[in-house]
Amino acid sequence: MKSTHTTFLLASHTVHHVTFDPTTFTDADLLWLPHHTQLTDAGRKRKAEHLAGRIAAAHALPDHAVPGIGPSGEPLWPEGVSGSITHSGTQAMAVATRNQHALIGIDCEAILAESEAHEIKDGVIDTEEEAVLSRSGYPFALALTLAFSAKESLFKALFPQVQEYMEFDCARVTQLDNKTLVLALAKDAGPFSKGKPLTLAWTMINAHICTLLVE
Repeated sequence: MKSTHTTFLLASHTVHHVTFDPTTFTDADLLWLPHHTQLTDAGRKRKAEHLAGRIAAAHALPDHAVPGIGPSGEPLWPEGVSGSITHSGTQAMAVATRNQHALIGIDCEAILAESEAHEIKDGVIDTEEEAVLSRSGYPFALALTLAFSAKESLFKALFPQVQEYMEFDCARVTQLDNKTLVLALAKDAGPFSKGKPLTLAWTMINAHICTLLVE
């Protein structure tokens, strides 16, 4: 599969960015993955996205190890490392840190169309969060994409310690500016107490929003 690897900095962390062409993917490409047999029944799109994400992850690791697949589909990082992977369209990104207990989550989302943003907003934010997004001065579709992506990054970061999937009402947007977005937990989550604030960095790249939590 044809792919291009670049990097960019977000909140002082190196994000490994892979742009790929899914039309060039073949099943033989998966043989590069130690866990390729686990993807036998996956669809072509899923296989290409998974491969691109693992390529990005391998670049993020000093020894170019390839994270396996956990029982809930989560990446299995090497001992002593925490990391996160995301993919959207023809892009995949990964970030890793040498801290096994770090909270780390990355997400990439195409910016929502205005009509779609209004259709899904009630499933993503409440009225107080909508007011926060409105005060930011950003177009609503962009701001909602940011909220959606930030919550996805948070869920990825929490999952290794919480071991359960979280809904969008489990955290609320309390602040949004031109570099960061702050989420507060709306309920206890594993070792983390209700109200705990978590600051995520964000950037725009290739008409997509990328959010990153590292704590």
